[in-house]
Amino acid sequence: MRLLLDEHFSPEIARRLRDLGHDVIAVKERTELIAMSDSVHFASMGDQRRAIVTQDLGDFRPLLLQAMNAGEKTYGLICVPSNVRVRRDAIDRMVAALDRLLTSNQDDEAAVRRGGEIWLSVASRSSS
Repeated sequence: MRLLLDEHFSPEIARRLRDLGHDVIAVKERTELIAMSDSVHFASMGDQRRAIVTQDLGDFRPLLLQAMNAGEKTYGLICVPSNVRVRRDAIDRMVAALDRLLTSNQDDEAAVRRGGEIWLSVASRSSS
């Protein structure tokens, strides 16, 4: 499974996942992707065989539904719960959660078989 991190996520997450051997890019690390609309990102990710990691379900779900209804090739969405803040303190948890997901879903089409969405399970910060 290959991923594109939506613009709300730190490129540090993508860099760390690549260090673990995963094929992940972040919108913020590609100048040609910055400021493009969600519909453009969604349309181009099918050609790259990438699922999109996002919290922006209001924009991406209709695009996913439209693509699936039209029989277009899509690699789906990795949905991050809205209670996961995308601040610096969540990077370790995001990397760990995405690494678990990518390690257990080597198949590009895993999200499509789950109705186009996979919900990411991100552990809460433990209180020490």
